[in-house]
Amino acid sequence: MTVVANEVHFDPWNRAIRDDPYPVYRALRDTAPIYYNEEFDFYALTRFDDVMRMLSDRDTFISGKGGVLEVLMAKVPIPPGLFIFEDPPFHTFHRARLSRVFTPRAVNRIEDDIRAFCASTVDDLVGRDRFDWMTDLAREVPMRVMGLLLGIPEADQPMLRDHFIEAMHADSRDKPLTGNAHASAAFSEYIDWRADHPSDDLMTELLVTEFEDETGATRRLRRDELLTYLNLIGSAGNDTTGLLIGWAGKILGDHPDQRREVATDLSLVTTTVEEMNRLEPPAYAFGRYVTRPAEFHGTIVPEGASLLCLPGAANRDERQFGPDAESVDIHRQIERTLSFGYGPHFCLGANLARLEVRLVLEELLPRIPDWTVDDEAAEMVYGGSTRGYDSLPVVVS
Repeated sequence: MTVVANEVHFDPWNRAIRDDPYPVYRALRDTAPIYYNEEFDFYALTRFDDVMRMLSDRDTFISGKGGVLEVLMAKVPIPPGLFIFEDPPFHTFHRARLSRVFTPRAVNRIEDDIRAFCASTVDDLVGRDRFDWMTDLAREVPMRVMGLLLGIPEADQPMLRDHFIEAMHADSRDKPLTGNAHASAAFSEYIDWRADHPSDDLMTELLVTEFEDETGATRRLRRDELLTYLNLIGSAGNDTTGLLIGWAGKILGDHPDQRREVATDLSLVTTTVEEMNRLEPPAYAFGRYVTRPAEFHGTIVPEGASLLCLPGAANRDERQFGPDAESVDIHRQIERTLSFGYGPHFCLGANLARLEVRLVLEELLPRIPDWTVDDEAAEMVYGGSTRGYDSLPVVVS
């Protein structure tokens, strides 16, 4: 029987652990693969196969009471349409409204527009001896992409992006689902405008599409559902993709030999993006509510428990990725990571996020092949369920 080790301590709000969680992750995988935190009353999984099992079994480990620890602890009602925190039939119904927007074919249709903006953004950086990878690049690209998808006026995009990021990284333990009042108010105005001026964007599509809901009635989305959708897409699309672009800058900055190899052979960009995503997933933790007792390594997780999985730990599990799982390898052939989740709640925007990171690197590496991260000036974001940099100054060689 595996004993839940007390010698290892994992606190998801501890800044020192969040800055560098990997020593703790290794200890958890090796000595406490099913970990229990008495202070906050949650269990956590860190091994790849265990996390796969948790994310696949939607009957035992449900999302309807929250998908992050703050919401699970608060025991608050989930707003209608917040499908990432729903179970069937509502999750299936609400997710279906958006799924066709993020298919590979749909995403590829806007590739040229995204590439053009990436190229323009990189052009503004060429010739500078120093810039902030996050402020000047990683946060700019997702903002424009979300603006393109949602039909947000260009002048308003920075304001909405800043509100989304602030909301995503606020300490939400006391008020875990207060929403983003600024963004909701702005979206209300855009909805009113789009209702009278339809266009070829996601907002218009969500406004006008009729469907049969879970009760069998034919209708359009209610205003509260539409606002929830737009806030969710805007928040996740701006935050997680920006953080992933940031991690690409950090990892490649720290491994110049591999960076120069990619710059010389851009066909390696696709595997490079997957390796960046494996090593430093923006998602810090996924949470589920346990509906019936579940056994992991001889330990019973009881009904009613809050169970976390840590994708950053699972993605470095040597049982899945081999003895060099902690190392960077741009040639690594990866069958699957858990960075975007797995199973019914796999991230709808995964294809779009991968595309954005790939296009950034394809446009940047030929023109800015060498940089060094100024680690002393770099600052990480804190709070929320994602992990990455708020500021990442780089010096161009």
